[in-house]
Amino acid sequence: MANAMVGPRGMRGGKGAKNPSKTLGRLLKYTFSHYKLATAFMLIAVLISSSANAVGSAMLAPIIAQLKPVDGVIVADWSVIVRYVIVIACVYLAGALCAFAYNRTMMYIANGTLKKLRNEMFEKMHGLPLKYFDTHTHGDLMSLYTNDVDTMRQLLSQTIPQLVASVITIVAVLVMMILFSFTLTVVMFVMLFIMLVLIKGIGVKSAKNFVRQQQALGALNGFVEEMTEGQKVIKVFCHEQKAREQFKVLNDELNVSGRKANGYAFMMGPMTNNIGYFQYILVAIIGLVLLMTGNEFWLLSAYGKFSGGTIAVYAGVLVSFLGFSRSFNMPINQVAQQFNAIVMALAGAERIFEMTDTAPEDAGGEITLTYGESAENEWAWKKPKAEGGFEYVQLKGDIRFNDVVFGYNEDKVILKNISLYAKPGQKIAFVGSTGAGKTTITNLINRFYDIQSGEITYDGINIKDIRKSDLRRSLGVVLQDTHLFTGTVMDNIRYGRLDATDEECVKAAKLANADSFIVHLPEGYKTEIKGDGSNLSQGQRQLLAIARAMVSDCPVLILDEATSSIDTRTEKLIEQGMDKLMEGRTVFVIAHRLSTVRNSHAIMVLEHGEIIERGNHDQLIEQKGKYYQLYTGAFELD
Repeated sequence: MANAMVGPRGMRGGKGAKNPSKTLGRLLKYTFSHYKLATAFMLIAVLISSSANAVGSAMLAPIIAQLKPVDGVIVADWSVIVRYVIVIACVYLAGALCAFAYNRTMMYIANGTLKKLRNEMFEKMHGLPLKYFDTHTHGDLMSLYTNDVDTMRQLLSQTIPQLVASVITIVAVLVMMILFSFTLTVVMFVMLFIMLVLIKGIGVKSAKNFVRQQQALGALNGFVEEMTEGQKVIKVFCHEQKAREQFKVLNDELNVSGRKANGYAFMMGPMTNNIGYFQYILVAIIGLVLLMTGNEFWLLSAYGKFSGGTIAVYAGVLVSFLGFSRSFNMPINQVAQQFNAIVMALAGAERIFEMTDTAPEDAGGEITLTYGESAENEWAWKKPKAEGGFEYVQLKGDIRFNDVVFGYNEDKVILKNISLYAKPGQKIAFVGSTGAGKTTITNLINRFYDIQSGEITYDGINIKDIRKSDLRRSLGVVLQDTHLFTGTVMDNIRYGRLDATDEECVKAAKLANADSFIVHLPEGYKTEIKGDGSNLSQGQRQLLAIARAMVSDCPVLILDEATSSIDTRTEKLIEQGMDKLMEGRTVFVIAHRLSTVRNSHAIMVLEHGEIIERGNHDQLIEQKGKYYQLYTGAFELD
């Protein structure tokens, strides 16, 4: 099992983004297109802040040029020097204020962008077909909202402004260096080349391990979530030791990848700093040698030659250049340290964009569901006419399968040439062993999946011509796996129909025989449900799900093992209420407990995706086939 949980599907392989430049371009366009004024302000602030360092270092040269030796004593025009110092202080102050401004602005842009992105992701998720969720684990999707979004937060709020500031600083300082001393600039570039080679080698290894760390973190989070949800099962089967061993494997993987990733990352900073110090010393030595040996021509560039060429000017050039050296190395170090964050963020952004780019579930046809618009003033299908206007077809609940073939994968057929019909008001039951295709049939009625061939009609209309939201609004469903949401008991019942009144919800609960236990809860219908109803029994949760379907008051009901977790006595009481509910409604029932399907108008016995027997209870008993074996206990369902 540990091997199967390497990480979310979208995070396997230990690779970063497949197309980083395209992903970065898309992310930047997505981010800044919504904040044009804020982006312009941020760029101006970055430009001022970054240029301030270069200007400040450049102004050291004219200050030192004011120093003149007279009779062995250094004299200077201190009023001029004070003015220069005041100007430098103002320059650095302006740079500091602009740095604060652009960081705050970028934080505003980043938070707004991530908020918008999460909203779009959540909206997109609800529009995806169920097939997408069949191929992506919960941990995979949770990782998009947490780990991947967090990596993008760092990229947008810190990395991008630092990169912009670093690029502007490097360009500004480079221009100043060339103006002051071309020779020393060449020395700087030689050392820079060595630094970049080392950064690239370490950065690639570090980036791979940071991506592996992110994958291991997603795997660990998914495992912890799974183990938390399955605590009862773990304890029942005494699986604690095995769970600890599996957790240890995943935690060790996270530890190893994190140690390697951070080891390389922490190595890069000191190494580039030390190279920068060595470069600083080398530039100082070469500059002094050129100055002391009288090779000022090789030391100076345009600035020195247009400033009089005195010894003070030469010294000022050297001092300023050493300041440029530090200013030049600092942004390169910052870029190197942000390299891994960029790799992880682009990989995360690519996974998010893959999800948002997934083709949404098509909305279906143009036929909609109405209530009260037709002449009968009842549920009806509203069909657009070619010549204009609408035609109303009364919703009766006549559902038919005509030679339907379906498989979740093209190469594996689940249902083979299924033909059946349910007339309005009929109760149709599906029985058979696990995996025979019972639930699949009800999924196709909801059009959670599209069939490969054949046709499914609803009141004579192909369900592909009906808008999916309206199709599903006509179907009340009770699933085998009951899911309750955080909120009150009343909220969970009202989930079936949001405009239902409290009285209607209580009536549905009484009909489902749920009222008897609800009124004994601490706060009755106002009792808060949390943790998917962990404070309720499985049977109580299922009763609430039945009440939810009842309050929906839909013309067609689908009951997938709706009473599997309810005792026989309670089931009898519910059936009495449901018999009233099912009057005039078409009902599809899936049940392993055959006593619940005896009163069905027709019973379909499925095996390996085919209907092998059909008829009512008495007819199937007379046939003495598979249903007879199941009912008499001669053959177990599973």
